[in-house]
Amino acid sequence: MNFTHNPPGAVPLVVPVFPGTVDCIEAVNECMVDPECKRQFRHLEYCVDEEAVAPLSLEGRQACVDAQNNLMHYQNLQECKCQRGSRLEQQCLSVYWTVRFPQGYDDIETSPYEDIELELVRNSETSKLASIVSVSSLPLADQNQCLKAAQDCGLYEKCGSLRSEYALACTKIIPGTNHCNRHKCHRALRRFLERVPEEYSFGVLFCPCSDTLCGERRRKTIVPSCSYEERDGQPNCLNLESYCLKDNLCRSRLADFQQNCQPSSLSPSGCLRESGAVCLKAYAGLIGTIMTPNYVSNSSTEVSQWCNCEGSGNQWQDCLRILHMFNSNTCLRNAVDNMGSSTPRPVEDTPLPAPRPSPQVQRDELNINTLPEPNAVIESEEDGEEEEEEDDEEDQTEGGGGFNIIPPFSDKATVTNLGSEAGRVHSSASTLSIPHFLLTALLLIALRWG
Repeated sequence: MNFTHNPPGAVPLVVPVFPGTVDCIEAVNECMVDPECKRQFRHLEYCVDEEAVAPLSLEGRQACVDAQNNLMHYQNLQECKCQRGSRLEQQCLSVYWTVRFPQGYDDIETSPYEDIELELVRNSETSKLASIVSVSSLPLADQNQCLKAAQDCGLYEKCGSLRSEYALACTKIIPGTNHCNRHKCHRALRRFLERVPEEYSFGVLFCPCSDTLCGERRRKTIVPSCSYEERDGQPNCLNLESYCLKDNLCRSRLADFQQNCQPSSLSPSGCLRESGAVCLKAYAGLIGTIMTPNYVSNSSTEVSQWCNCEGSGNQWQDCLRILHMFNSNTCLRNAVDNMGSSTPRPVEDTPLPAPRPSPQVQRDELNINTLPEPNAVIESEEDGEEEEEEDDEEDQTEGGGGFNIIPPFSDKATVTNLGSEAGRVHSSASTLSIPHFLLTALLLIALRWG
C-alpha cells in the first residue's frame, strides 16, 4: 500500500478525526518521512501479506515481532484511530491493524475508531439520538410505526434515495443465477447507515412494533435473504467469526461493537459506557458486514447473529460466547428495547426533530424543474469515489428508475415487491402534478381579474 506525505503548508489529505486524535493515514505519512520507521512498517506490511497466504515460520514471526517492537516509540502510529465511513476508512484500518501485527492482532475488544461519543459531539447528533429514543416512548395509537418510519424516510431525499439504492442492490438477481450480489448489497447498506442521519435510519431499523405484521417489516428492513441468510442453512458461529476476522472492516466493526456494547450489571442502562445510543450506533456498524445481525423473529426485539453452534465440539463455549455477545447482552438488549418496544422505557424529554421534506417531492407537487434528481444528488456527493461505488451507480441505471424513492409499503408488502409499488407511486405522482399546475394557473387568473 502506498502512502503519500503532505509537504509543509499543503492541505491535509485526510480529515482530522477529532482534536487530540491522530488519524492513522496521517500517522503513517509521518512515518514514511523517517527512513527507519518506513523500513520497519514496510516489513510489517510484508508480514501481514505473508500470514494471509500461509502461517509464518518461527523465525519469520520473530522478525515481525522485532519490527513491531522497533515501532513502539513512534507514538502517533501506536495511538492513531480511524473515522467510520470515511473515504479512506479501509486504508486507515489497514495501517491500524498492520502496526498491531503479530502482537495485539487478536485484540478485538478495543475499537480502532475514534470515540463514538466524540464523533456524536462533532456531528451534533447526540440530541438527535436522544430525540429518537424519546419519541419511541410515545403511544403507538394503533399506527404501524415501521410504516410511518418508511414514509418519513421517503420524504427526506437522501434517506429515500439511499434506501432505494440498497433495496435494489439487495433484491437484484445476478444474471444466470438465483441469488443476489451480497458484496454490493453490503456496500449499499453501509452507505445508507453511514450517510443518512440516525433520526431516519434508526427510525427504520428500530421502529417500535405491537404486532407481528409490523415486526415482519422491521425484520425485513435489511433484506435478510441477501444480507446474511445462506441458502444451505445457518453457518457455525466460529466459522462466521473466522471469516470476519480476515476482513479488516468486519474485524474493526466487531471490535467497535464489543467495546461500545460491553454489558455491566452495575450500570442502570446495562452498559459499561452508560450509553445505549453509543451501543446502537456500534451495532448498526455491523450491518453490511460478514457478521450482519438482525431480529430473530417478527414478534420480539431480540437480535442475534444468523448462526448456530452445531458441530463445535470442544469449542462449544467459544461458539456460545459469540452468540451471547448478542442474545445475552443486557446493554444491547436494553438499548434495542428502548428503541423498538411497544412500551419502551422513557429516556429523555427531547422534542421530536422537525421533518425535512424532500425537494424531489416539492418539485413533483409544484411542477418546478429547478432541482436535481435524487440520483444526481447522490452522484454529486460521491464524485471521485472509488470504482466499486461506480458499479453500484451502473446497477441503478440498469435496474430502472422506479427506485428513486421507496414508497410506503402496503400492509402485506415485503421487500421483494418494492419495484412494482415504486412504479405505481411514481406514475400516480406524475399524473397528479398536472391538476396542481392548472389549479395554480386558475388562481393567478382570478387574482389578476379581481
